[in-house]
Amino acid sequence: MVRTRFAPSPTGFLHIGGARTALFNWAYARHHGGKFILRVEDTDVERSTQASVQAILEGMTWLGLDWDEGPFYQMQRLTRYEEIAQQLLRDGHAYWCYASKEELEKMREAQRTKGEKPRYDGRWRDSKETPPAGIKPILRFKNPLDGEVVWNDLVKGEIRIANQELDDLVLMRADGVPTYNFGVVIDDLDMNITHVIRGDDHVNNTPRQINLYQALGADLPEFGHLPMILGHDGERLSKRHGAVSVTQYREDGFLPEAMINYLSRLGWSHGNEEIFTSEQMIEWFALDHISRSPARFDGDKLRWLNQHYLKEADSGRMAALLMPILHQRDCFPDKGGPALRDVIELLRSRTHLLPELADSAVYFYRHVHAHQEHIDQHLTQEARGILKDLLGTFESCEWNAVSLALLLKEAAAKHGVKMGQVGIPLRVAVCGEPQTPAIDRVLELIGREEVMKRLAHSLQ
Repeated sequence: MVRTRFAPSPTGFLHIGGARTALFNWAYARHHGGKFILRVEDTDVERSTQASVQAILEGMTWLGLDWDEGPFYQMQRLTRYEEIAQQLLRDGHAYWCYASKEELEKMREAQRTKGEKPRYDGRWRDSKETPPAGIKPILRFKNPLDGEVVWNDLVKGEIRIANQELDDLVLMRADGVPTYNFGVVIDDLDMNITHVIRGDDHVNNTPRQINLYQALGADLPEFGHLPMILGHDGERLSKRHGAVSVTQYREDGFLPEAMINYLSRLGWSHGNEEIFTSEQMIEWFALDHISRSPARFDGDKLRWLNQHYLKEADSGRMAALLMPILHQRDCFPDKGGPALRDVIELLRSRTHLLPELADSAVYFYRHVHAHQEHIDQHLTQEARGILKDLLGTFESCEWNAVSLALLLKEAAAKHGVKMGQVGIPLRVAVCGEPQTPAIDRVLELIGREEVMKRLAHSLQ
């Protein structure tokens, strides 16, 4: 059975790159009817926080990336790492290193001076010296000295790295906490992970981990390394490109299905399909469709996708999402005014984000006073005369979009002006702005009493 995992470090929030890695692992497991495991790699004790753990879980839940097992926490597995560390010591695959931090820094500085790559020189690898007093040792792995590590990467193809390029990595720190490369191997073994799909910043870790697997006599999982995500300008993705917390996108008004659709297209494709559901992605997902080239994050494309999903989303669900945002804008559809679902149907095709939709809905629930420039430009003496006539006819006309449209046409004909010279001043007086959806439908939704009240107020 296919078993994949997502193993974030809780030293920050779930960002775009991590979310895509989680998505690809989730989709691969679901495609093959396997299991998706969530593991929290919290051995960086100083930087790991419970707030980050919560943000990661919250972000994955919002995206709909449900996990089958976990979350497992590395700091709850210290006894297991110690057990395997002792096994490696007994089998001659590990040794204690007593070099101090100052000693190691002098070693690296001397190597840099000679133009060499800074690396541990193995001074305690086969040492018979008496360990110095007062120094807590670290446990190092006896990396093979010759040969090479070869694997067929599921994304990048065959990769070869000479063992001479690798030094004896640290397995256990002096405080008994495992390093990343040690902990991840033991976890993946114990959790029976069959496919390790992660960012290509881990390519250099893979040969070290393969050597560890072999020292333990264990079968290797398959490895696949995803290309990095760049900004639209080709630079490494950063906050200015949109590399913020996934939950920030939720707060900014994106829908999770838009985020999933967009993330899936960052380095993976299925023909020319641009818009598809999570179910379709699961059906189509294959690692050989992942590009070897870096993906580029395009915020405008994400907004376009979100607009598509805003148009398609159930109006009841949209109303539930919009209600708290409207409350922040002193609008209370739950206490009166037109049905929020009807307002959403009228406005949804004109906006990209939920807050934009809320902003455009405000004048349906409270009188928004126009800016002075709109008043000066559109509420001229001539326009006021037309609006006074309308105020009188509004009192007794049928209050529906069809009747109102006809009434506005008649007003334009009566005063010898174009429809815009009726509709725009009316919008400014009633809605506070010169551009809205069809004014007959807007008036119908706001309601006769409220429209007349606002119109009378604007004419004073």
